[in-house]
Amino acid sequence: MVSVLTPLAFIAQRWTPSPRTVRRAALSAVVMTVVIIVTGGAVRLTGSGLGCDTWPKCTDDSLFTTSEQGLHGAIEFGNRLLTYVVSAAVGWFIVAARCAEPRRRRLSRLGWLQFWIVALNAVIGGITVRLELNPWTVAVHFLAANALLTVTTVSWLRAGEGDGPARPRVPGPVRKLGWTLVVVAGLLVAAGTTVTGSGKHAGDSSDVPRMPFDYTSVAQVHALFAWAVCALALAVFFVLRVVDAPDDTRARARDLLLVLLAQGGIGYVQYFTGVPEVLVGLHMLGSSLMWIAVLRLALSLRERPAQAPATAIPAQAPDAALSPTA
Repeated sequence: MVSVLTPLAFIAQRWTPSPRTVRRAALSAVVMTVVIIVTGGAVRLTGSGLGCDTWPKCTDDSLFTTSEQGLHGAIEFGNRLLTYVVSAAVGWFIVAARCAEPRRRRLSRLGWLQFWIVALNAVIGGITVRLELNPWTVAVHFLAANALLTVTTVSWLRAGEGDGPARPRVPGPVRKLGWTLVVVAGLLVAAGTTVTGSGKHAGDSSDVPRMPFDYTSVAQVHALFAWAVCALALAVFFVLRVVDAPDDTRARARDLLLVLLAQGGIGYVQYFTGVPEVLVGLHMLGSSLMWIAVLRLALSLRERPAQAPATAIPAQAPDAALSPTA
């Protein structure tokens, strides 16, 4: 009976990527996820959210943008095309993870999880357009993009590790503090969607409904979460020095503080200057970089060494087994 190979198995028989190639493939998915988050913000900030007024086509009669839709249509359609670039990056990682030797099934699962999040978020984006930029679906669309950023970042970091059992690098209370930081940072990102959903950048020049919150109030709540993240990050930074944590872990805590300093400065400047589009775009980029830095710090609190290959028991010669000196 002749077995039929899947396309991935067929490629795996003919190509074995190096660990560096696998990690580069994972990093490409991270980079493209950040790019599409930022360009998605540019769609909103330029009022191009309904530049393509339907989905999956750009108009009822055309898959592509038309001259009548002008610059807004080009911006929105360009962002849609980036989904294919993200998909290509995710696909490269799936192939690289599958073809790696030894085979890394956990990385492959992370790659396929990325694929399904991309597909789901494309549908959410289509629903958002059909609901004419309902602020709640816009928020879900953004959070799904951050879910993709989470998985791509974890995939990138896991690609640089082994598949052995996780081993702590710092005491248990420090690890709990690190994961508390992750939770609060996630709440900060979620709170940011209410600020955007209540603010003036609706994503289209027409009268798009906003979330029923007072902008000043939700901005203050968002700021409280930001201060909580800063306090936790500062606590982790000093505690890691007290427990003499590895140098790379302490460096990641330092990097997070630098990102938070820049992100906080941009946030306050944009609030007191009337939320200009350029600063909002920079703030969205900072949000992605902050989330990556938080995850890098949390995952550096433990390590996964490569699994040791099983040790084969050498076979004994029959005569040796009977020898009195064996």
